[in-house]
Amino acid sequence: MRRCYHRPMPYEHGPEARRLPEWLRRPIAPPGRQLAVRETLGELRLHTVCQSAKCPNQGECFSSGTATFLIMGDACTRGCRFCAVETREPAPLDPDEPRRVAEAARRMGLMHVVVTTVTRDDLVDGGAAHFVAVIAALREALPQAAVEVLTSDFAGSEAAVDAVAAARPDVFNHNLETVPRLYPEVRPGAGYARSLRVLERVKETQPDLPTKSGLMLGLGETAEEVVAVMRDLRAVGCDALTLGQYLRPSKRHLSVAEFVRPDAFAELEREAKALGFRGVASAPFVRSSYHAAELAREG
Repeated sequence: MRRCYHRPMPYEHGPEARRLPEWLRRPIAPPGRQLAVRETLGELRLHTVCQSAKCPNQGECFSSGTATFLIMGDACTRGCRFCAVETREPAPLDPDEPRRVAEAARRMGLMHVVVTTVTRDDLVDGGAAHFVAVIAALREALPQAAVEVLTSDFAGSEAAVDAVAAARPDVFNHNLETVPRLYPEVRPGAGYARSLRVLERVKETQPDLPTKSGLMLGLGETAEEVVAVMRDLRAVGCDALTLGQYLRPSKRHLSVAEFVRPDAFAELEREAKALGFRGVASAPFVRSSYHAAELAREG
């Protein structure tokens, strides 16, 4: 297969920043339902990964009336070098948060609810019981809606993975984020084998539960390494895959090693489908929860 990654182009924040390539420039989203979404989130004191992680799709998603809920606070116990979520001591869990997440989803009329989390290594179960409570609240408030969870690795606790999987979300997502070689630099508090095991364990206990994972490209990986990760994911039964461009949130984070061209994303999508993924989203602006409902229908 012809590899069409191009020569790395550095990108830095600040006055000397280079312009993004044309395929990473997009118009400002129309207002749409943005105000209503922001008011709902503010009134119910909820966080979203859209805001905390500085997602480039925030305007588009809020405008269309959707958002990805970020539970268990806005502070993470790890310091992944790609992520804009703050690393600091988190607050205690809020037992009323599951109800408020469900209320927000009800007000927004969501039919596919995506819930993700900060990593909570300070909790014995990594927050698994809280995830279960959120799923239960959503099922009660919106019985017809699909629920997709994007979890942490629960510090390798299979009991925690089992608890969330047994709550029967409609999709269980855990992102590998990058290739094994780059883990020490990109995800120093995580482990490639441990993350892969999360997805494998879900299929062992809930074989019919769709699983999903995602990678960021442009951190210095090769196309061959990405394909090798795809094969690893298929080997543990992963059903759906997202591939998107890493964009540096601030000068404190890892630099972009390469802006991957759209044709490279398209080629990787073809390879993923050939390997047997039932749902694939591969493009520069793709993120884990971007158009998640459409991807779930594919899978």
